[in-house]
Amino acid sequence: MDWLQLCIRFIVSGGLVVGASELAKKYELMGALIASLPLVSLLAIIWLYTDTGDSTRVAGFSYGIFWLVLPSLLLFIILPTLINRGVDFWPALAVASLLTITAYLVGIRMGEMVWSSA
Repeated sequence: MDWLQLCIRFIVSGGLVVGASELAKKYELMGALIASLPLVSLLAIIWLYTDTGDSTRVAGFSYGIFWLVLPSLLLFIILPTLINRGVDFWPALAVASLLTITAYLVGIRMGEMVWSSA
């Protein structure tokens, strides 16, 4: 992959994050919609396939994304719950992040068991 293609990937991926956060400043729901779309996953799937041409690898990658989306949902439940209960933003984010990381580690471990038995 050449440097120009890599730069384009950085710009597109970063643009999605910046676009979602900027849109959320005026329209929270629209920013949330952009952030919730699996655009990064779709781009990664497309780039993985164009780089490798390996559909089996794409299928495994997609399967992994599915199982690892589940632990990520914990962040979006814990963070607003803590904030709504009066916890300041940074401590709430830290607790939600630590619990999400723990859920990811459990999810990865479970995924390893599922994938190794498949």
